[in-house]
Formats: sequence, structure tokens, C-alpha cells
Amino acid sequence: PSVPSRHGAVKAEDTFKPTPFHLDLWFYFTLQNWVLDFGRPIAMIILPLEWFPLNKPSAGDYFHMAYNVITPFLLLKLIERSPKTLPRSMVYVSIITFVMGASIHLVGDSVNHRLIFSGYQHHLSVRENPIIRNLKPETLIDSFELLYYYDEYLGHSMWNSPHRYLVTEGQIFILYIFTFFAMMALVMHQRRKGLVLDSNGLFLFLSFIITLLLIAAWVGWLWNDKILRKKYPGVIYIPEPWAFYTLHMNNLHAAKGSF
Repeated sequence: PSVPSRHGAVKAEDTFKPTPFHLDLWFYFTLQNWVLDFGRPIAMIILPLEWFPLNKPSAGDYFHMAYNVITPFLLLKLIERSPKTLPRSMVYVSIITFVMGASIHLVGDSVNHRLIFSGYQHHLSVRENPIIRNLKPETLIDSFELLYYYDEYLGHSMWNSPHRYLVTEGQIFILYIFTFFAMMALVMHQRRKGLVLDSNGLFLFLSFIITLLLIAAWVGWLWNDKILRKKYPGVIYIPEPWAFYTLHMNNLHAAKGSF
């Protein structure tokens, strides 16, 4: 007997074969996330500014461009290998949303990070920044706030709606935690039916749990930071790494330079 599949009929017994662990795809996902995403601000800081003038894309921008191409490709490959997938139209919309959000984030993030070299401080709001608050006319400040909105809210939300990553961005945490609880509820529901996660599902589920533990440690470490508390008021307090850098690491470099 055979059952229909996305690529034609397959034997019924084949549908019950355990799905192999996609080591190659998970490895590439992890590698490109750490190198191209986490590593891009580090590359921007380490490499000489003369190589990448402020009016040209930085090394981090090129990392971001590569990320925007490689990640959707890996997502599509992962979906291709899945025994069960969402409708094609939903897959297409998700990938398009990801690419559009990542592209919006690329532009906003590029400008925001380059502003650091002009004295911009990420631990302060846009209007509180010394290099912004005295701009004339004042409508220019509105433009910078719009840029910040595109980068930190709209771009991040669209970027992470089909693919979870970097929940140290506070505005992403809500999306992440809802996804985590939905995943947990689904796992418990399937377990009642006698179904268990395969190796790929287990890897993803454990990665969510580890991420939550790391975020808890990050928040606990900075829990009593009064300046960051002012930057991130409200119930959800998750300081962004760049805000921590401009607040503490810059001060450390300045202290070293004074000796």
C-alpha cells in the first residue's frame, strides 16, 4: 500500500521510519548564526574603520547580507526534509516575511551601529542621546525614532516571526515565549497520544529550553542595573547586548585609555 506525499506516492511503511537527525543543517544553522549574526558587530568593532568608511557598508553589513541569503535557504532545505510541512503558500509567506524583515533590520541596524562611532549610546533612548537631542529642526529626531522603530521593532518582529533567534532583544521575547509555550503544549498533547519528538524536534525543543535558561541568567546578572532599568521599563526587562556594551564596555575602554 502507498500513501500520498508532497513528492508522489511512497510506501506506507516508509512513513513510519524514524526521521534522521539533520546534523548538517543544524550545524550550518548554528555556525552561520554565531558567525554572521552574533559575529557581525564584533567584526565591525575589530576591523579598522579605514577599511569600511562610515558612508559605506561595514564588515558587519556584509555579514548581515550573507545571513539574509543563507538563512532562508537553510530554512527551505529543512522544510524539504520534513515529513510533514505547512501548506506551500504559508511557507512562501513565512520566508518572504523573514527576508523582508531581515532586510529592514539590515538597513536600520547598519545606521544605528555606525552611529556608535559618532557617540551614540544604545543604553539611552533616541531622544536622550547627546548627539540626537540637540538636532535642528526637531523633526529630524522623529526621523531617527522612525529608523529605530524599523530596526528594533518592525524589522525584528518580521525577522523572527518565522524563525526564532536572539531573544535578548526584548521586543522578540514575547514572540519567543509564546512560541515556547505553544510548543510545550503541543508536545504534551502529542505525548498523551503516545507520540514523541524525533531527534530534530527534541534538538529544537531543548534549544528553546537552554535559551530560556541563558536569558534568565542574563537578566539576573543585570537585574539591579538602574540605568538599563530606565532604558527598559515595564514588566519585561531584557537588556539588549548593544545597550550593555555602550554603557559598560565603552566606559571600561575609556578608563583604560586614561592611564
